Amino acid sequence: MQEAPDLIACEECDAVHRRLALGRNEVALCRCCGAELERDMSTHRRRVLPLTIAGLFMYIIANAFPIVEMELKGMVSQTTLMGAVLSLNSQGMPLVAFLVLTTTLLFPLMQLLSLIYLLTSINNVERSPAFNLSVRLIQTLRPWVMVEVFLLGVIVAFVKLTSMATVVPGIALWAFGALTLLLASVFSFDLRYIWWMSSLEKREGKHVGT
Repeated sequence: MQEAPDLIACEECDAVHRRLALGRNEVALCRCCGAELERDMSTHRRRVLPLTIAGLFMYIIANAFPIVEMELKGMVSQTTLMGAVLSLNSQGMPLVAFLVLTTTLLFPLMQLLSLIYLLTSINNVERSPAFNLSVRLIQTLRPWVMVEVFLLGVIVAFVKLTSMATVVPGIALWAFGALTLLLASVFSFDLRYIWWMSSLEKREGKHVGT
C-alpha cells in the first residue's frame, strides 16, 4: 500500500486534507466537520521522553516494594503486586490473576519500553520493522493498561481494611499513584506525530542520498 504522508484524513468524516506545517501550539481542524485533525506536538515531544523514563522508574519502584503493610493482632503482613498475583492464583482465581498480571504488570512495561524506543529512534532515516511494530503495539495495548483501575481498587480496599486492622500504605502505592499521572501525561501524546516525523526524516534522507 502506497503511503501519502503529505495527506491527512479526518477521523470523523473521512475528508482528506493536505497536511500543513503547524506553528507552535497550533491546531489543524477539518474544513468539513470542524474536528481536530492534528496539533503541534514539537514542544510536548521534548517532555515526553523524560516523563516516559520517569514512568519506567516509578514502574520499577511500584513492583519492587510492598503495596501496603497490614498489622492485625500483632501479626504484620505485606505484599508486592507480584505477590498479590501469586496469591490470587493460589486461591483458585487464575483468570483474575492473569488479568492483573497483564493489565498492571506486562502491558504497562511493554508500552513504556516501546515508547522509549520510538522517541529515541525517531530521527533514524531507515524505519525498521520494530518501529512499525512498536507503534501498533502501543495503540493495541492502550485500552488494556489499567494501572489507574488497580490503584482505585487498592485505595478502596485500603479504606475498608482500616476499620479492621492497622494499614500503612507502602512505597509502591505512592509509586503507582505517580505512575498513573505519568502515564496519563505520556499517552496524551499523539503517536501520529512520531509516525509523520519518521516519514519526513525518511524522505529527506532519501532525497539527500540521491
